[in-house]
Amino acid sequence: MDLKTAIQNFEKHGFAVTFAETKEEANAYLNGKIDGVSVSYGGSMTVAQMGLLDQLKTHNDVIGHWDIPDGMSKAEVYAKAAVTDVYLTSANGASETGELVNIDGFGNRVSSSLYGHRKVYFIVGVNKLEPTLEKAMWRARNIASPKNAQRLQRKTPCAAKGDRCYDCNSPERICNGFVILARKMSSCEMEIVFVNEPLGF
Repeated sequence: MDLKTAIQNFEKHGFAVTFAETKEEANAYLNGKIDGVSVSYGGSMTVAQMGLLDQLKTHNDVIGHWDIPDGMSKAEVYAKAAVTDVYLTSANGASETGELVNIDGFGNRVSSSLYGHRKVYFIVGVNKLEPTLEKAMWRARNIASPKNAQRLQRKTPCAAKGDRCYDCNSPERICNGFVILARKMSSCEMEIVFVNEPLGF
């Protein structure tokens, strides 16, 4: 895969794109750009591995379902997280041809990647990049989803075997919604921060 070509194609598709050599460089960039606003995040292992949230909490109002404040229900946290100024997420797959792929079970992550915020940042490690949309979709289903199902200890065939998607009907399935961003949504600002190292699943 050619990251330079991918960046050019994402820019042609309306996305702002920033390149960071390391997660520390990406952290510094995002910590400088996001200041004095409300921030929420999807269940992103990329964001968790970066350690970005602890930095942002020192000068932003950060809310998310990984950290339910005292006195708030999970439903209240989800509702508040859906309308913050900034949303942080990643992608389960990204194509060299300029598309982002995400899969979700509950719906909060993919819905917030489309609408409800002033700006959405997609933080994407180079391990997510595939040459085509079809291969990015394959990656999202057969690499990212089984690993996430295992992390969440779901009772699904992909979590048990860890090898691929079985397109199951398990009530604990996490692959309920598939979103392809072919172009930047017109409702908000969108920026992709590519990091030149593997991050997340």
